[in-house]
Amino acid sequence: MKPEFSVVIPAYNEQEVIEESYKRLSAVMTRINESYELIFIDDGSRDKTAQILARICEADKNVKLLRFSRNFGHMPAITAGMDYALGGAVLVIDADLQDPPELFPQMIEKWREGYDVVYGKRSERKGETVFKKLTAGLYYRFLRRMTDVDLPVDTGEFRLIDRKVCDVIKGIKEKNRYIRGLVSWVGFKQTAVDYVRAERFAGETKYPLTKMIKLAMNGITSFSYKPLKLAAHLGFGISALSFMYLLIVLYQRLFTSSTTVGWASMVAIVLFSQGIVLMVLGLMGEYIGRIFEEIKDRPIYIIDEIINGDQGAESGK
Repeated sequence: MKPEFSVVIPAYNEQEVIEESYKRLSAVMTRINESYELIFIDDGSRDKTAQILARICEADKNVKLLRFSRNFGHMPAITAGMDYALGGAVLVIDADLQDPPELFPQMIEKWREGYDVVYGKRSERKGETVFKKLTAGLYYRFLRRMTDVDLPVDTGEFRLIDRKVCDVIKGIKEKNRYIRGLVSWVGFKQTAVDYVRAERFAGETKYPLTKMIKLAMNGITSFSYKPLKLAAHLGFGISALSFMYLLIVLYQRLFTSSTTVGWASMVAIVLFSQGIVLMVLGLMGEYIGRIFEEIKDRPIYIIDEIINGDQGAESGK
């Protein structure tokens, strides 16, 4: 018999918090009084996360464990959970307990009202630096302006999606996935539930600045080609200014006795122009790299072991 709800929980090096995550998730789902499954995805953890989850699976048959062969990343982990989820509604939450599982009943209530996607919207972010709050806010608003997709601001992967939405996303063959963008792109009836994002229960963030930048670039290049248009406009603008400056130099040389003194200004212009060229080439490289990853058609993830789950389910695409 298929469960009513599937909870997808990606985990990477979360040995300090994983048992508490299981306890809180299990308590919330038990109070809802509907059939459920908890699907933990061990994303190649190097600590005792997988061992702890295996022990939990032995004691509770409502818990599944998908263990990756190596670290594939947050988005592939969520993808795997959605691939193996059987519930009529799929709830996605990280294992670090910054997003409260106690919000699930409100999300489920909205789902029963007819919404196909219910996402958590952060009204406050505790335990984060001013720099991270500022950059996150700017990024979400910048991404929304850069794309034609209605991407809600101040949201992450913490959400409930209906079975039909899950099935549509499973059918998308994209390799470099930006889940929150895909959920917005597919459409359907969506709404938000506000909440306060808590500090981490324990452990360290798995999204340092480098990974945040990579995630940001993935979101922009996945859903917008406007940066390429911007590069073209910038190139035309620089070319126009350079041509105007050339006319000025020629005028001075042919019709006046003044000449350009020194090469500092010329060197500055050349370096600036070359910087623009390299920036545009790098931007094009990002898009070409995405094409390269797609045409290789490698699986998004590889599963080494499944506990309490269907061994015959699809793996990785």
